[in-house]
Amino acid sequence: MVQAFLDRGFNVVPVVPSIADRAVRAVPELPGSRVLITLLDAKNLAVVPDQSERGEARRRGRAARPPRGYRAWRTRLAETERELGIDWPAHAETMSGLRRLDNVQECLVDVLTRGVAGDAIEAGVWRGGTSIFMRAILAAYGDRDRRVWAADSFQGLPKPDPVKYPADARVDYTRFPELSVGLQQVRANFARYGLLDDRVEFLPGWFRDTLASAPIDRLSLIRLDGDLYESTIDALDALYLKLTPGGYCIIDDYGAIDACRRAVDDFRRAHGIEDAMIPVDWTGVYWQRC
Repeated sequence: MVQAFLDRGFNVVPVVPSIADRAVRAVPELPGSRVLITLLDAKNLAVVPDQSERGEARRRGRAARPPRGYRAWRTRLAETERELGIDWPAHAETMSGLRRLDNVQECLVDVLTRGVAGDAIEAGVWRGGTSIFMRAILAAYGDRDRRVWAADSFQGLPKPDPVKYPADARVDYTRFPELSVGLQQVRANFARYGLLDDRVEFLPGWFRDTLASAPIDRLSLIRLDGDLYESTIDALDALYLKLTPGGYCIIDDYGAIDACRRAVDDFRRAHGIEDAMIPVDWTGVYWQRC
């Protein structure tokens, strides 16, 4: 995400009086830009026009020789973005950063070790990377009973319904075609890793239409990545009562998207859930059902 700003002739700098007057608050509208700006603000950083020869050249659409150490810095930046999952990668199978993937592994290994009954489900799979990772963990630990359920519309996020769900009024991701990944592509991604088998179940369609009627008896791990209030509350309503005590509920967008956070808080309040919510990184959270 930061790299996208750099490529357009901007820079990220500490906020000090000398640059405050030229700090750009209306930054280029890019996927994930608002999340990034929120993170930068919290660290007292701002996006500003790059006044160097390199920045001017990029604003004019020309190439410029990068300064000494630039490539090494860009590599470190890319590694940080992937660790925290704040970019929309062009080719990777998942947006989840390494910390959120580590969390999935820790939770799934824990339920396997303790014998907590139930399958694993991800609601909102994008290219399938995290669901593939779940299946790989089950295979690595020799589990022969559990399934991985991959639930997604496989056509992007639904159009917000602000009348029924006011929290979603400003959360419209239908304008980002890169969020729409078809079922056949996701199946192909599973197959690429040799993990497309009868232990993987796909639930194509909107959560409101598929999750409540899905033939799932018990779950030991739920991971929700639906962004919207509607998608999050629909998934919780349909799945949470199937979560075995001792199992885990993971929310990907709790810190990044207010609509998601409100849905989780409303659900927990309505059902009297007081299990401790634990942060994973800047956006992900999880709790263990007691």
